[in-house]
Amino acid sequence: MNALTIGGSSFEAAAAKADMSENTARKYRRSGQVPSQMKCEHSWRTRQDPFEEAFGEVEPLLVLEPGLEAKTLFEHLQEKYPGRFAEGQLRSMQRRVKIWRATSGPGREVFFAQTHHPGDICQSDFCHAGRLRVTIARQPFEHLLYHYVLTYSNWEFAAICFSESLESLSEGLQSALWTLGASPKRHRTDSLSAAVRNLGKKQADEDEFTQRYRALIAHYGMQPEHTQPASPNENGDVEQSHNRFLLRIDQALMLRGSRDFESRAAYESFLRHHCDRANRHRTERFSEEIKELRSLPARPYDAARRFDVRVGPGSTIRVLNNAYSVPSRLIDERVEAIVRSETIEIVYAQTRIASMPRLRGRSGYCVDYRHVIDWLVKKPGAFDNYIYQAALFPTTRFRMAYDHLIETRPSGGKKEYLRLLQIAARYGQAGVEQALRRLQADGSAIGVKEVLAAIEQDRAVCDVRSVEIAPIDLLAYDVLIDRSSLQSSKEAVHA
Repeated sequence: MNALTIGGSSFEAAAAKADMSENTARKYRRSGQVPSQMKCEHSWRTRQDPFEEAFGEVEPLLVLEPGLEAKTLFEHLQEKYPGRFAEGQLRSMQRRVKIWRATSGPGREVFFAQTHHPGDICQSDFCHAGRLRVTIARQPFEHLLYHYVLTYSNWEFAAICFSESLESLSEGLQSALWTLGASPKRHRTDSLSAAVRNLGKKQADEDEFTQRYRALIAHYGMQPEHTQPASPNENGDVEQSHNRFLLRIDQALMLRGSRDFESRAAYESFLRHHCDRANRHRTERFSEEIKELRSLPARPYDAARRFDVRVGPGSTIRVLNNAYSVPSRLIDERVEAIVRSETIEIVYAQTRIASMPRLRGRSGYCVDYRHVIDWLVKKPGAFDNYIYQAALFPTTRFRMAYDHLIETRPSGGKKEYLRLLQIAARYGQAGVEQALRRLQADGSAIGVKEVLAAIEQDRAVCDVRSVEIAPIDLLAYDVLIDRSSLQSSKEAVHA
């Protein structure tokens, strides 16, 4: 007999090899079925459903409002039937609602995977960077990130910005295109108000895109596209890349051990480094895509807005519902305000007069005390109720000086402070601030005479009275000439 025997029986050996008892093996042999065929489907409940009766009241609520959560419905039943449902039964309710949604609930949104073609489309959007908790010189840095992605290769670019304005979109998009060195056929955004008209108010014969955005895209020969309102999934490539990008930057900040940067330039360099590092892993598909991209125009597009405004009697102009000061000699003149994403430039007679940071929001002001201080010294009574009074305290040091003067000279302290500001405008704010710091530290009196004396003392310390220049030894040049001639001779010999 060739069969293996365990305990004298080949059947026992087969049962042992299958890791089952001999009786179980005989049962399967008599039935003529393998174990998987004899397994009965579990179609009965092991315990009674505590919501069998009450769920009839819950189902109409789910039909009416499919977004209701199981916990909300559970708490509703607990309140309606006190003492009937224990806290530990919440999981059973959640399971019951989940099954109802899968078997009787409304259909869920279907996402259709798309085939991407090289050089066809790019997507861009803004993402909030608050979760990164970045600080610049220990100060919170509230900002957005403009994010650009090529959908085929996932090549990406990021830039710092502070609003979702067309100027920010223009500068971010153009920075991405000129970094890339080429442009695709189409550009897609979500329904940004800076790029897309209000669809509810748009007339039938109007273009769905704003004129300024259409001009920007046409400059690069691209076709504009946008997603439907409340449908960010249509911009899915860049939306998903947002999450991955922010997660990657967040992890890099953790690894760095600090979220603080010494300057904005250092933070921008950090972002650029991690974009470049991510793009190095996309070289294969990028090499396919770069061949299909279009060449760029000769120069970037200027998307800045220009406003012709008159300077008011307060030496200020209003641009986009915010006030900005200009030199008082321009009062009653018309100037051109060039609005960019972060700055506003003032031009008069084709000459740039000033540049200042662009304010975000409404009803703000950017007033430089240097523009108005000469007239405030002549009209000190205007100081008390001046609507832009806060702008006359350029630093905390100046505020401390003002408080000290008002306390020690109740009658003339205000005018004395304005004269200090006038000195700062003429001789430099840094020098006056340094003088105030020293006087306050020494407990000395503070006034125009004391500050001027401190400034003169600082200048005397820094002044270099004599400069000695050592005589030049012309023989050193002869040595160089001799060496040069020798080298030329050697080269001629070898030739």
